[in-house]
Amino acid sequence: MLLERAWLALLGLGAYLVLRSIYRLFFHPLRKIPGPRLVAITHGVEFYYNCVLDGRYIFEIEKMHQKYGPIVRISPNEVHIIDPLFYDEIYAPSSRRRDKDVRVTKATGVEGSMIATAPHDHHRIRRAILSEFFSRRSILNMTPIIDQYLQKLGDRLGQLHGSKTVVRLDNALNAFTSDIITEYCYGKSWGFLEDEHFRSDTRGALLETANTLHVGQFAPWLIRLLRRIPVHLLRRMQPGKATIFEAMEANEKRNMFDNLVDPAVPASERTLDRLQEEGLVVLGAGTETVAHTLTISIFYLSRNQEILQRLRTELKQVLPIPTSNASLLELEKLPYLTAVIYETLRLAYGPITRMPRVAPTESLRYGEHVIPPGTPMSAITYFIHRDPTLFPNPDKFDPERWLQGSQSEDLKRYIVNFTKGSRGCLGITLAYAEIYKAIAGLARRFDFELHDTSMEDLKIVGERVFAITRRGQTQVYVTVSDLAKM
Repeated sequence: MLLERAWLALLGLGAYLVLRSIYRLFFHPLRKIPGPRLVAITHGVEFYYNCVLDGRYIFEIEKMHQKYGPIVRISPNEVHIIDPLFYDEIYAPSSRRRDKDVRVTKATGVEGSMIATAPHDHHRIRRAILSEFFSRRSILNMTPIIDQYLQKLGDRLGQLHGSKTVVRLDNALNAFTSDIITEYCYGKSWGFLEDEHFRSDTRGALLETANTLHVGQFAPWLIRLLRRIPVHLLRRMQPGKATIFEAMEANEKRNMFDNLVDPAVPASERTLDRLQEEGLVVLGAGTETVAHTLTISIFYLSRNQEILQRLRTELKQVLPIPTSNASLLELEKLPYLTAVIYETLRLAYGPITRMPRVAPTESLRYGEHVIPPGTPMSAITYFIHRDPTLFPNPDKFDPERWLQGSQSEDLKRYIVNFTKGSRGCLGITLAYAEIYKAIAGLARRFDFELHDTSMEDLKIVGERVFAITRRGQTQVYVTVSDLAKM
């Protein structure tokens, strides 16, 4: 009897899978979107490349586009479009509703945060609570904090001049951005630049979350389980998160997150989980993306002395001596510095995982194809920034492409490290302020020599939200070879 029931269950499962496959191939709303039949039938292909082969589905998507064209069905329910001109349709402004894909938000483990809030209207409420802290006016007022930690970073690096001490630059820059974001959010830095090895718990917490995203899309129950683990056990499994949560609880100063527990905020939005998750995301997002961008910039400047010297010549207009300070407004007016920054952003990419959006009530049309309401759609930054029709010779670090007048101004719309639209990064203004200040300050003051780091070490082989290289997360090693002359 038991054996018969097992066979019936297997037959039932088999029949279900066959019928589901037939539906997805011939009756599904996306049946006319080009793409491999196996991908249309199952998420198994994505699972294999992202979970077994560690984030390599991005390259399979690229192959699909080469075979099927600019619009491809990359899973039973999702469409990817590689055309940069369609980006603003997917990542539309707040006047048009865009939800996030719940399959992705559940996998983050931080559903209480603004960034992982799926419904459009709920996201707007959560974003409004913190938006004033990241306004242009607020960021201009906090530039002394950036200056303070840039000076501290410079002092640490200056002590290493001539010693041939090898510095892992990405760690140092993550410590720099971590001190800034903790000072800004909590009124006190957590002392990352003071650490001998430039530790960064905020970076660690973000990467721990990123590293489980792909698995979480197939096993969201596992992510929920991790979130329920007591801190003393979490410390063994995800030490970055545990440290962040403990630091949040120990903080006594008034800070920006006090807004989250204001009585005017609905009670459902003032839970401990939400406070922790929002804090974790803001701290993490304010660390890795900017630090990675700065790392990429120093790498390319160190390899291109002609570009570095031209940049330094321009910087002397507002930074007459290497340790001078200039306002953000002064730096933003420097055309070559701006060109270097945009070219850095282009090759830094930011998060390169898919970040799908859903138009819940709106049908979209791409060419002859109709994308029905409720369909997750995505456009990967990596492909936009490397489109040869926009950026000829895309592997080349070439600031000149940003000095072509109106043509270059038009290109800026395709720099999408922080995405765009109603879900664009809340901290983009702070990010740009840090990038302008740090690239100017470091390029004016130091000569770095790359150590055991080549272009092969920056080559992307996969993604766990952020780019993965043969060394794992992007790693750049340098020595401080010289101090810039007057």
